[in-house]
Amino acid sequence: QLVESGGGLVQAGGSLRLSCDASRRPSSTYAMGWFRQAPGKEREFVASISWRLGNTNYADSVKGRFTISRDNAKNTVDLQMDSLTPEDTAVYYCNLHPSRAGYWGQGTQVTVSS
Repeated sequence: QLVESGGGLVQAGGSLRLSCDASRRPSSTYAMGWFRQAPGKEREFVASISWRLGNTNYADSVKGRFTISRDNAKNTVDLQMDSLTPEDTAVYYCNLHPSRAGYWGQGTQVTVSS
């Protein structure tokens, strides 16, 4: 199970930085990802990063606003979220990418007010 932190309440246009403690990931992990689930919707992909090379990929809805990064030494994966909108309101999770059932954590709530 991975552990997410950094969520909160922010006004539209604001920023938040989420962090994921990835120390429990398998040593063979190729990539890590952030995912989110809004009320009444299915969980969706947000961003991913390859662990060794740092190659990134983003959902179209967050491209240009969110930045994923990783710190190999600290075993963390961060998600910098800028220009937030109410549509970004969701519980955010990190996981391997592609995701694996046994690694979902509790998530961290992000609420963006208009």
